[in-house]
Amino acid sequence: MQSNQIQNKKAVLVGVEFPENRDFALDMEELFGLCQALSIECCTSISQSLAREDSATFIGSGKVEEVRAAVLFHEADLVIFQNALSPSQLHNLSKALSVEVLDRTQVILQIFAERARSKEAKMQVQYATLQYMLPRLVGLRENLSRQGGSGGAGLSNRGAGEKKIELDKRKIQEEMAFLRRECKKQEEVRRVKRQKREKSNIPRIALVGYTNAGKSSLMNAILDWSKEGQKEKVEEKDMLFATLDTTIRHVKGERGEEFLFADTVGFIRDLPPKLLDAFHSTLEEAIEADLILQVVDYSDPNYQKHMDSTLATLKKLEASHIPMLYVMNKCDKVLPLSELPKKRGDKLYISVKEGIGISELMEAVSEKASANLRPLSILLPYSEAAWENSIRKEGKILSLSYEEEGIQMELRLPEALYAKLQRFSFNK
Repeated sequence: MQSNQIQNKKAVLVGVEFPENRDFALDMEELFGLCQALSIECCTSISQSLAREDSATFIGSGKVEEVRAAVLFHEADLVIFQNALSPSQLHNLSKALSVEVLDRTQVILQIFAERARSKEAKMQVQYATLQYMLPRLVGLRENLSRQGGSGGAGLSNRGAGEKKIELDKRKIQEEMAFLRRECKKQEEVRRVKRQKREKSNIPRIALVGYTNAGKSSLMNAILDWSKEGQKEKVEEKDMLFATLDTTIRHVKGERGEEFLFADTVGFIRDLPPKLLDAFHSTLEEAIEADLILQVVDYSDPNYQKHMDSTLATLKKLEASHIPMLYVMNKCDKVLPLSELPKKRGDKLYISVKEGIGISELMEAVSEKASANLRPLSILLPYSEAAWENSIRKEGKILSLSYEEEGIQMELRLPEALYAKLQRFSFNK
């Protein structure tokens, strides 16, 4: 599935609302946004309320005729369904409408295929695409039967066509097995790198959130704020799923404390399970983080639902237990700048665009990251002053004074460093 096959084409959007779906309007709005990401012109949208889907065409036969009329009127090239379609439904609809029919999952796969940059991201998208395609080869059998016609020659052609499908299925299965092996290799490389980072005891901070909430922009603002560390910026664009790869940057704070920040792929409502599975290894940076920053587009009227979707995805990834701060971004669009930044509980209201609130955010990150550190008062002999570098790098210095006997410090330290420095402890 190549995204350039449907880019700049005209489409009719179709959505079915079921009784349990309370966010149908939002679903259709998001489908429109997904189409925009591929430069698809949305001519019109057609909706229907049903108690249950039609097994053959998802929508009723009368609605199929309405969609067909819209396709002819607008000279559309595509019909795109908000709902997930079965292989037989896709086949039956394509036959009835005489145009290509896609569902939401296919559109997301096309976007991911276009956005993938690294070798691993491309492999993950390819694997998810093949996984989606495999069961849909079965639906081609009826098509081959029609092409074969009747009579002996038809039966012969049909047999050859069915054999071709079996060969295609086998080829896809072999390709999926190859991609699984290659992704496992990349996963092992990342695991080794992560183990090295864990040994450093540097707090790991993951930026997560709804797609296009401003995670990459925030990462770059933090890199600009950082006193030292890696300054290489991450790509930021005003589009859905601009970031597919997890990018890690080293950041140094005002008091010498260090952090590892990870920018991750954006989430979306009801992200297809197969895609979530494919990117599970990439998202391990979020799963293994010490602190999660959920970046939220506060100017979006549906921001609360976006937050709920992000939390639901983190729950699926078994990462909902990790401490979290909510970064309410783009507040400049809805609040006076004079009110920014402001903090309410675990929410910090900022504007990355206006450069407001980055220092306050990093202070909150420092406090939250040190919440699990153990307090220790030490008198460090000057002969052991080399420890100061490790303390600044891995822990937090609450107070420091240079006395005649050595350096007196009030510290908060990770367990491993606490054990090493406990011999210098003293009671004030």
